[in-house]
Amino acid sequence: MDDIVQQAMARWPNVPHCYGWLGLDGRGNWYLRDDAAQSAGSFSSGAPGAKGSLLQHAGLISFIQRNYMADETGRWYFQNGPQRVFVELEVTPWIWRISERLEITAHDATPTHCEQCLLDERGWLYLLTPLGLGRVHTQDMEYASQAIEANSWDVHPVQSADLPARYHYVLSPQAK
Repeated sequence: MDDIVQQAMARWPNVPHCYGWLGLDGRGNWYLRDDAAQSAGSFSSGAPGAKGSLLQHAGLISFIQRNYMADETGRWYFQNGPQRVFVELEVTPWIWRISERLEITAHDATPTHCEQCLLDERGWLYLLTPLGLGRVHTQDMEYASQAIEANSWDVHPVQSADLPARYHYVLSPQAK
């Protein structure tokens, strides 16, 4: 967590949390969800305009990713100074990128390694890593299939609906 964030938390300890305003999609892209986007539907609904606006500012994205974490209940958030901005997840809290050499990095470029490989009923591939569970980016499925064919990853079937409870994450955090 950035020092400036820790200082703000100490200075303003009682800032209310924020819900519904930030989303992470299945490709590792961040979206800002204003009132209109939230009114259009849930982040993962597929409704026109529900995702919101794609964030493109590299500095802001980097700041979000450096301060991205989960609470004890599995709700992922971005610590924005003293305020927790809870993240709407389209699929999982992590999106994995796989290189031609089968190196795995998170959507924030953090390197990791595969501990378990899961395939759901839709053909989506997930990896359990020391960072947690994430879905493999669709553009990297060719490399993932090479790892599977080489018996580097043993694939286990899973139902997508079971993943949040099994791997302790919340797709759409709400105030508690």
